[in-house]
Amino acid sequence: MTGTTPPPTAARAAVRRIADIDALRGFALFGILMVNITYLASAYHGTGLEDPGFDSTADRAVRFLVAMLFEAKFYLLFSFLFGYSFTLQLRSAERGGVAFVPRFLRRLAALFAIGAFHAVVLFPGDILTTYALLGLILLIARHSRPRTAVRVALVLFTVTAAGYLLLGLAQHAAGGDGIDSASVAAHAEQGTGALRGGPGSVIGAHIDQLPDVAFMLAFFQAPAALAAFLLGLAAGKHQVLADVTRHEQVLRRLQLAGFPIGLAGGVVYAHASLEHPGTAYQLFALGADVVTAPLLAAAYAATVLQLISTGRGRRLAAVLAPAGRMTLTNYLTQSLVCALLFTGFGAALVGRVPPPLVAGIALALFACQIVAGRWWLRRHPYGPVEWLLRAVTNAARPRWRNRERGSVSRAESAAAGP
Repeated sequence: MTGTTPPPTAARAAVRRIADIDALRGFALFGILMVNITYLASAYHGTGLEDPGFDSTADRAVRFLVAMLFEAKFYLLFSFLFGYSFTLQLRSAERGGVAFVPRFLRRLAALFAIGAFHAVVLFPGDILTTYALLGLILLIARHSRPRTAVRVALVLFTVTAAGYLLLGLAQHAAGGDGIDSASVAAHAEQGTGALRGGPGSVIGAHIDQLPDVAFMLAFFQAPAALAAFLLGLAAGKHQVLADVTRHEQVLRRLQLAGFPIGLAGGVVYAHASLEHPGTAYQLFALGADVVTAPLLAAAYAATVLQLISTGRGRRLAAVLAPAGRMTLTNYLTQSLVCALLFTGFGAALVGRVPPPLVAGIALALFACQIVAGRWWLRRHPYGPVEWLLRAVTNAARPRWRNRERGSVSRAESAAAGP
């Protein structure tokens, strides 16, 4: 028995490490909500032209802060955790003597199906389909050495940034600067009207947006997400998050480099995106953001990990961890609630809510998810969508109710996120 059962202290340490990963995932989920809700609340956002109905100092300040602090940062952290969780799933399959590849392929197929439904019905900016496709590359790269994975990630970031710089130079040389404001405004107004219509009109508007969204995902988010996957893979192979206290110096260095460089890049990105859309300057700013956003995301993660490793910080971990254990359910619920608020599925408030109130709605929604998650997980080992994903992944029906509070399922949650 002593050879197979860990001592209580080791078991508690394992649960604590998993809670740390869940807390970090919950933090990333909050950042993603702060970005996604801006697209759901306004058909103008992302077009290069902000809604002319909301042009107060407070409106502009909130847009700038969201662009600077949140946009293009938190999906990188989420992607890193996807790669890290991939290594946990690998170890789980090895311990259970289960063939990993078929199981992971079923998981990716389920993610793609859920993501496709999400993109068409609720939010065209879905990331799950991208994760499902990039997961195939991660599967191929599973035997790569950590150093190789890091090098490939750095190459991906560098090539993507260089591509934007070259596009910026080409646009500057061609003399093409700015956007056609009249055309963009007319298109945004048309989209607003469609999103305020009935369910068929809303779904039609989403389908119309999909080509533009696919282009953005393919050339902006996907390369960076894949790079973050690979960094997570490398970190997972070294079990970096197993004991963050061993990496205090690394965490401090990430903060010292990540905050000044990342925030500076965020300022440039926000200024270019909001004040000079469609210009060569914006393309240069996108290139800079590809390099600086990962540093800011790393600084955020380092700060959260340092904080939750303290006595008082454990309270924060306890607050965030339930949201992280139900990431997929919460991600989809966020889109559902926003669809009911902003589209013709419900109140049709798209284009009618100012940015400060939109940010307030995001905060309130995430707070409700924290409370609801704690309530749900007292009774169930997994969130409802996590339960479904697990059933498909393992080709078996998981347990629905907890047998006892603090059941062993907690030890599996770190590998359960998308």
